[in-house]
Amino acid sequence: MKPIAILETGKPPTDLQDAFDDYPARFRALLGEGVATVRFDVQAGRLPDDPTEFQGAIVTGSAAGVYDDLPWIAPLLDWLRAARGKTRLVGICFGHQALAQAFGGHVAKSDKGWGVGLHRYEVVADEPWMFPRAASIAIPVSHQDQVEILPPDARVIASSAFTPYAGLAWDDPTGGKNGVVSFQCHPEFQPEYGVALIEARRGTRVPHDVADEAVASLSRANDRAVLTAWIRAFLMLTPPPTEEAGSGI
Repeated sequence: MKPIAILETGKPPTDLQDAFDDYPARFRALLGEGVATVRFDVQAGRLPDDPTEFQGAIVTGSAAGVYDDLPWIAPLLDWLRAARGKTRLVGICFGHQALAQAFGGHVAKSDKGWGVGLHRYEVVADEPWMFPRAASIAIPVSHQDQVEILPPDARVIASSAFTPYAGLAWDDPTGGKNGVVSFQCHPEFQPEYGVALIEARRGTRVPHDVADEAVASLSRANDRAVLTAWIRAFLMLTPPPTEEAGSGI
């Protein structure tokens, strides 16, 4: 199998870097042993030369906004447009927003404020790679920006009152198997990291009452394993289990 490209668009805050892995390391852990990956530091101007050399590409989270006037953002959006249909694309948080912006949607800072802690999304569409099936998923989040205008050819696959466009999917425009999926949440965030990130922003970026509720929520059970299985199945084109296999017969 070809390797997975991990497009690193951000890093943990400096004061958390010694205690927690960087984002590419977390995605490597989610993909599991035996899955080759290649890391690209997007902020340093590195992007894959040929998307077809990769099984897929994951765009990580970032403290940046897709609308920021930073020299690496426009080349990333151009690369995503060029890569569509040539490899499978997965976007997480900033990556979710970057894909939406690149494909004709609009991202902005939400007047709802910060989304932090454990958020639950309703699954509003069943995709072939969504095994195990779930009616909803509860995953750590950390964002203020949101997709506010849906790209014209995207379909919503996960939603909540706070984040209506929480999960999106696009078909391969060439009719092949290289589709696109993205999620506003962070399946790669351990609850401990989510708490540390909230505490680092408490009172400066995240109000105390919002932080208190978010920290408490992260002690509850989450569905990171479910979303991880979905992303792996999407990237690896893992076929869904047959009815017989699922029944144990």
